[in-house]
Amino acid sequence: MSVEIRVPELGESLTVATVARWLKQPGSYVKEGEPLLELETDKVSLEVPAPVSGEIRQNVPEGQEVEVGQALGVIDETAAPPVAEERPQTERPAATAPTEAAAEKPSAPQNPPSSPASPTAAPQSRPAAEQGVAEQTLSQRQAPEEEGVRRVPMSRLRQTIARNLKSAQNTAAILTTFNEVDMSAVRDMRARYRDLFEKRHEGTRLGFMSFFARAVTQALSEFPSVNAQIEGDEIVYRDHVNLGIAVGTERGLVVPVLRHADEMSFAEIERRIADFGKRARMNALKLQELSGGTFTITNGGIFGSLLSTPILNAPQSGVLGMHAIQDRPVARDGEVVIRPMMYIALSYDHRLVDGREAVSFLVRVKENLEDPRRLLLGV
Repeated sequence: MSVEIRVPELGESLTVATVARWLKQPGSYVKEGEPLLELETDKVSLEVPAPVSGEIRQNVPEGQEVEVGQALGVIDETAAPPVAEERPQTERPAATAPTEAAAEKPSAPQNPPSSPASPTAAPQSRPAAEQGVAEQTLSQRQAPEEEGVRRVPMSRLRQTIARNLKSAQNTAAILTTFNEVDMSAVRDMRARYRDLFEKRHEGTRLGFMSFFARAVTQALSEFPSVNAQIEGDEIVYRDHVNLGIAVGTERGLVVPVLRHADEMSFAEIERRIADFGKRARMNALKLQELSGGTFTITNGGIFGSLLSTPILNAPQSGVLGMHAIQDRPVARDGEVVIRPMMYIALSYDHRLVDGREAVSFLVRVKENLEDPRRLLLGV
């Protein structure tokens, strides 16, 4: 009996995916639940498991676009497992031993002589003019377009990132405002309580992101338009914060969402962010974890960025950019002192957020970080 391998439900109104890579090829025997292939959607890649045990008889090619419910291949459920699986491990399968004929087979010469079967050799009866055209065409086909150039198809995720970012530029009136934060208080608090925090919360590390997440969610409660969005001719305000955390991966940028981040403790924020980062690198994020964000934080500082103008994650109206912490000379009480400073940037949709609100929001984030006791007291 043959069983079809079908495209599973993709979620979030997604109906189309691309066959990114087959992990098993036709002729391979697979066990039920074993990963067969990877599908790439607009948001993430996901593995499709074998519905039954058996032998793969056919499959669709890599790079092909497929729809939910479409057949990807066929598994012959009646096929017997390979004989090699039943043999003791000490017995070497005969197929792995080189045959005598193969061992004695001479290697092919590097420059074989031309023959009538060679693509570079023209038949003797071909006219000279025709031969010249054929050789010129062949030479053009074999010549590289440009030395050191590779052409690689864009992944579906990369196409989606490009499309969404350009759409955000075309739709929103994006403006960026900047400020800088003295990170002394946050750094000192981390140093003082880091070990106790990790011990109390079962190995959860105290990072900077939880401070920024709390500083942002508290500021958003005071400036709700930064957490709102435009839908048609209406403004949608929210009484909660679904905080997107931008994570860079080899496949591209993904933004998992901390739902109701305004209700989370420092420890919960840190645990969730660490989990997101780990699963993003393993390409194991779920589709529902990548949608519904109302505001985004992106941290270019981990790559050494000193200053940037982050782009909106549409349809959101605000994104906060964090950057590298550097010891810099600053003026304090009439004296020049060295402090760990970070530039922060808020890009916002000026159609909805006025400059006064944007600047005031960023100042409030700065104040929350420079005096983190405000985060505990809610002031």
